[in-house]
Amino acid sequence: MRFWKLRKGADVHLPIRNKQLAIQALTHRSHTEGDLLSSNERLELLGDAVLGLIVAEYLYQRYPTWDQGQLSKARASIVRAAVLCEAAKRAGLAQLLRLSPAEEASGGRERPSILSDAFEAVLGAIYLDSGYKAARDYALQYLQPELNALEAGEMPLQDYKSQLQERTQAWWRITPVYEVVEESGTPHRKTFVVQVKLRDIVAGRGVGSSKKQAEQNAAAEALRFTEQNRRQLDETFG
Repeated sequence: MRFWKLRKGADVHLPIRNKQLAIQALTHRSHTEGDLLSSNERLELLGDAVLGLIVAEYLYQRYPTWDQGQLSKARASIVRAAVLCEAAKRAGLAQLLRLSPAEEASGGRERPSILSDAFEAVLGAIYLDSGYKAARDYALQYLQPELNALEAGEMPLQDYKSQLQERTQAWWRITPVYEVVEESGTPHRKTFVVQVKLRDIVAGRGVGSSKKQAEQNAAAEALRFTEQNRRQLDETFG
């Protein structure tokens, strides 16, 4: 474990011996003045693949009676942006991000998409620097609350979009409509922002590295919204 001072006023312990890798893993593209190869996007791509293997291997070994469908749903529930964002916060990555002044001012240090990407980038850097086992240990350490919740039956494995449609059809005979409201990033590594509407009401917004992931995150937020506002929505939709 090496101790690097990667940003003024913020220190971190990372299992990365190569300081340049550690710096790159925490450098958002907004900080690089157009030099995307100096940002964490390439490491994020690698880390995403490494994380998928780590979680799939963990679930395969931990739940030997689950079929392919159960394993796939469980993996999706763990590797989504909202979970990785929380893992990044536990790991102390939020304070270490290298952002442009504009991104900093707009709240980038707390943006789920940036934090989840940083967690994957750090995993990619650990994998290159110290190998698979070190990356696995790091990922499982900071994902432990969600893995414990999964084992306790508290981590939902269902498709949020399906759940939302079933609910809105049963309660109001309404089909949710999903709209991409923002799209950014490079052609090979995009970030999507999707909102889901119930007639004219925006019930949820979600961010993801694919439209499908963003829609799932938007649906999860809409499920909470509809639960909390059931009485008012009953009156609105008649």
